[in-house]
Amino acid sequence: MRIFNLLLKTKIIYLILLIFTMNSCGIYKPVDARKIDPNAKKRAEKNIQEGRGYRLFGERNKGGTFEFASSNPMWRASIELLDFAPFSNVDYSGGIIITDWFTDENSPENEYLKITVKFLSNEVRADGLDIIIYKKNCDQQNKCNTTKLDSVLENEIKIAILKKAAEIEEDSLLKDPDYKWPKNL
Repeated sequence: MRIFNLLLKTKIIYLILLIFTMNSCGIYKPVDARKIDPNAKKRAEKNIQEGRGYRLFGERNKGGTFEFASSNPMWRASIELLDFAPFSNVDYSGGIIITDWFTDENSPENEYLKITVKFLSNEVRADGLDIIIYKKNCDQQNKCNTTKLDSVLENEIKIAILKKAAEIEEDSLLKDPDYKWPKNL
């Protein structure tokens, strides 16, 4: 009997400590019922929109604003201008385009080029792109030497991409009926 009483008192003490601990942590927050919507679906939608919840089943958000690769003029211009070479890596979210090794008819037989375009900005600006060109020379035993090529070709590719991106952006602005042109033009 004595052990039973001791266990009962211990459980009651732990229960009281647990209640005080949970109350002081802020788990229970009294709210005014007049300020909370009684519709559970509306409350859940509001919480998800505010980033305070998640949804396991049911409808997903049907709207939103997304910026896809097709709406980025620099991306579109780069893809259009580098379409002569096969791509080995194209990652819009990572902001990079890498061509595979290629050669043209004017290059020596065992010389190959690879172009890397890094996007530093979504805006059409000269400092929004970084172009790197690699050159690979292979001998008869298929031993290859790869070097970074510093030439005017990098700058020419950058200028061509910027010109094409400016044309694409201008065309999209001309087609947009909601665009407000600056008054000083």
